[in-house]
Amino acid sequence: MHHFEYRGDRLYAEGIDLAALAHEVGTPFYVYSEATLRRHVGVFSKAFSDTDTLVAYSVKANSNLAVLRVLASEGAGADVVSGGELARALKARIPPQKIVFSGVGKTEEEMAAALEAGIHQFNVESEPELEALNALAGRYGKQAPIALRVNPDVAAGGHDKISTGRKEDKFGVPWSQARPLYAKAREMKGIAVKGVDLHIGSQISDLAPFEAAFRKAADLIADLRADGCAIERLDLGGGLGIPYGGAGTVPPHPDDYAALIKRVTAPLGVQLIFEPGRMIAGNAGVLVTRVIFDKEGEARRFLIVDAGMNDLIRPALYDAHHDILPVTRDANAPTVTYDVVGPVCESSDFLAKARTLPEVKPGECVAVMSAGAYGAVQASQYNTRPLVPEVLVNGEKYAVIRKRPSFEEIVAIERFPDWLD
Repeated sequence: MHHFEYRGDRLYAEGIDLAALAHEVGTPFYVYSEATLRRHVGVFSKAFSDTDTLVAYSVKANSNLAVLRVLASEGAGADVVSGGELARALKARIPPQKIVFSGVGKTEEEMAAALEAGIHQFNVESEPELEALNALAGRYGKQAPIALRVNPDVAAGGHDKISTGRKEDKFGVPWSQARPLYAKAREMKGIAVKGVDLHIGSQISDLAPFEAAFRKAADLIADLRADGCAIERLDLGGGLGIPYGGAGTVPPHPDDYAALIKRVTAPLGVQLIFEPGRMIAGNAGVLVTRVIFDKEGEARRFLIVDAGMNDLIRPALYDAHHDILPVTRDANAPTVTYDVVGPVCESSDFLAKARTLPEVKPGECVAVMSAGAYGAVQASQYNTRPLVPEVLVNGEKYAVIRKRPSFEEIVAIERFPDWLD
């Protein structure tokens, strides 16, 4: 569910007319519904309300400080994968005791910052990382609470590039190495073994891969406890998909996901940690873009808009589908099959191919739906195109929560060397 709907012939975000907002803010821009963010984190949390659970929102999905602050006010923690994301979570007033730190390439500086902050857990992804963290914690006179991310070799995810739990993926510790590495961790003075972590992919629309992975994790916990490890946490990652529209599969409801997990994990008596990102932020945001030209090719018709792959890379990177809706609709408009493309100087710059839409004229706006996750966070300034604004809507109020930089601001961090002055 989201809070984007037509009122008459105009598309609204909660109580805000998007056509009027486009006039005020300028296009392209992202707009997020605060009500949707709150509803989604609430639905997920409610599904596990009868268990000891930490919902650690995956910051990489949408890291805007205002979005993080909204989720923090709903009691969410944070799953971070960099020192910058850690700093964002803390600035948004997410308690460090609700932060988990994932990722395969944590630097010494990043680990030190997390140790100093006193985070809930490091999700360790390799033996070298474990050794480095142990040495660093020793120098600080601390113990680092850890879970090893184990790779269950379960294929899942809506695209090859977002599957993370197979044995050839870069993430996690191979299953065959998990028990020996836990035994090694138990002997380390700078390490406090707390749990088991796994994450098998993103945009998963079937419960079967989850069940296969979670049952393997339950068996591993039983083995580790027999080995003498006091496992008290199980981090099951994220990955639950959202409906992007088109012919895509409708993903399971969080209640069904929760029922499966409770069935598998109830005998373990562990704290459950989850890292949802897309299912909270994805359908809470849209990208509004204005049509520049309607171009007739020999075989295709191109709708050229002012948002490009540098603003929303998912279609170019993952062949991802996003529904596209006119911001002002005309019931009498004929339908046209367009390639919706941006102004970036790359053939891969498109938002949709062979998409049948109501005819849209130059100067009119369209909304690229389900763009709240992995949209603005992956944006770049390629072609010296400024990062687009982000706007948060609350009922009939809105605020620009990231402004569009000027050219002077874009180049302010660049310098001529002395010999070219």
